[in-house]
Amino acid sequence: MKLETLKHGYDFTGMPINPLVHYWAPGVSHDLATRHWSLTDVRSRVDLSAWQTFTADLPRDPYVNSRWKRMSWLALDETGEVREMGHCPMAQGGAFNAAESMADRLRYYEPLTPEFLDRPDVKAFVHAWAMLWNLGPNEPILMQITGVRGEGQVDPLQGQGIHADGCKALSIMVLQRENVSGGTNHLYADQAGAQSLMSATLQEGDILHLHDDRIYHSIDDLAQQEQNTAFERFIIIINSRFVDEFQNRILRRHFPDAVLNETR
Repeated sequence: MKLETLKHGYDFTGMPINPLVHYWAPGVSHDLATRHWSLTDVRSRVDLSAWQTFTADLPRDPYVNSRWKRMSWLALDETGEVREMGHCPMAQGGAFNAAESMADRLRYYEPLTPEFLDRPDVKAFVHAWAMLWNLGPNEPILMQITGVRGEGQVDPLQGQGIHADGCKALSIMVLQRENVSGGTNHLYADQAGAQSLMSATLQEGDILHLHDDRIYHSIDDLAQQEQNTAFERFIIIINSRFVDEFQNRILRRHFPDAVLNETR
């Protein structure tokens, strides 16, 4: 009986099996619980080549040279469906972003396009990510497509160095990497960088999950491999449960009914 019911998509209790339960590779949840980070990939879960097409029309970031970006605020509704919450600026206090062009100010960006957000593999990715972090309905999720392109050498962090983003749940996925040398990600137990936890150069489709309130991260400079061709490196950043009081104040102002990670 159990095998028969499982064959039809149900377990022996008669309840439907959520296909997203096994979205992430085995061990990801255990890694996050024990060491606060996990490196895996989503190449079998998303149409990476289709996602890469959405880097072509990214607007320039008005606050950072050589960067392009879109972002949207998302949440699960009571039925588990992914929905857009609406407009809200990005806000990072100086404790989490030391760059003069970004710290302690509201930053406004164009939203992710409906063509991207309506893709079934994008919805599944966001839903599975929310499940990984045990997010409930109406918890704001910030999803970005962002990256750099150009010539020579670029610091993708604009001088931030070893830092935290001001949240509890953070994942960084490499979407596109062309003609790039460098760009190695580093994790540390301390902001001074004395206790290194991991170093890895993420390839397209790799995703790094981390407890941003417990460990720090940085990335090396990017440079061209072939000098006659510009380089590109674009990433998906998705995060939630903000510990940055500045961001939480702005979220409350724009989404009065949102479930926030209140710090006080």
